Amino acid sequence: MKIIKYKKQLGVGGFSATPITKKYVNEVLKTGRLSYGPFLKSFEKKFAEIHNRRFGISVNSGTSALQVAVHALKSFDGWQDGDEILVPALTFIATSNVVLSNNLKPVFVDIDKRTYNIDPKNIEKKITKKTRAIMPVNLCGLPANMKAIMKIAKKHKLRVIEDSCETMFVKRDGEMVGSLSDIACFSTYVAHLLTTGVGGLVLTNDKEIAIKLRSLVNHGRDSIYLSIDDDKNKSGGEMKEIISRRFSFIDIGYSYRLTEFEGALGLAGLAQWKENITARKKNARMLLNGLAQFSDFLQLPYIPRGAEHAFMMFPITVINKKINMIELVNWLESWNIETRPLFPLLNQPIYQKIFGDLEPKYPIATFVRKNGFYIGCHPQLKSADISYIISVFKDFFKLNKLQK
Repeated sequence: MKIIKYKKQLGVGGFSATPITKKYVNEVLKTGRLSYGPFLKSFEKKFAEIHNRRFGISVNSGTSALQVAVHALKSFDGWQDGDEILVPALTFIATSNVVLSNNLKPVFVDIDKRTYNIDPKNIEKKITKKTRAIMPVNLCGLPANMKAIMKIAKKHKLRVIEDSCETMFVKRDGEMVGSLSDIACFSTYVAHLLTTGVGGLVLTNDKEIAIKLRSLVNHGRDSIYLSIDDDKNKSGGEMKEIISRRFSFIDIGYSYRLTEFEGALGLAGLAQWKENITARKKNARMLLNGLAQFSDFLQLPYIPRGAEHAFMMFPITVINKKINMIELVNWLESWNIETRPLFPLLNQPIYQKIFGDLEPKYPIATFVRKNGFYIGCHPQLKSADISYIISVFKDFFKLNKLQK
């Protein structure tokens, strides 16, 4: 049967405003309170609870979350400029950029070819006397092997900053993603698992680190006054102390704050996170089943035993030389199926300028970079959309005489 081309694009991400979304946003408008307030506080608290952490700090992006996480630990532990943080050789560039922007050195570690996450077997060979932390990334919605990573970190007395910008609400080996590291960072950007338009969160169990993080997000301000609510119901000597210190800045911080609008969107998203993940898993099962016939040509998402996958996106790697990844991507795009490359990093022009040609040292990451891409898997894609995507794949293979 001939398929009919969609007029609309099937994007890699999607968003739809629910009645509760509109209700919460309207409540913000009615109150006139835009700065950090009850919606953001509730969003932080509930998100942290879901991920089994004591403290949550909202920020304006996942990149900002990573930036303040590295800054805070560098300050707490006395890291020196030029000290090293281990990062995967395949990830979105923000992961390693924040290391550089903190005047530290990213040291790359090759990935596992099936999960695309950092391979624990490759970590220890990269540790030097200047290594201070490991920054694993939970890519595409799949948690990294955090128990193995934490064991290595404990052995070598290293901090762990978890880049979980693409993964939330799922477990590995019985532990919620983001719950084992010193600091875990999440993103709520457009097309992510939970979207507030722009935004992110930093989670930790350490009270002093949490205070430091919130201060850094607020220009490095003295923690005695980080919200307009901090002087409410105060009087006497306590009020005088707040007045004397509330315009005091103790660090070189950032303006990484969110508004109550993002808090409202985030809180509304948390009200339906289970339905969100269930829909993504359903779409992923349809894609896995429909594309399984091409397993000689395509590597589909792999889920290790004991792991859950949130499917922020659906990653695919071409593993057979009979087809060309660029040709397949162009075919999908011509049929209004949006794609993205699977996180080219080491070959980026700025990194080649800084580090030279690193790709030969990281064969698995390089292979995935050259042959990998992803498509959407979000709840706004309905069963008919997924069936259409599978049909377009089938036609590509028929056209190339790789399927009867």
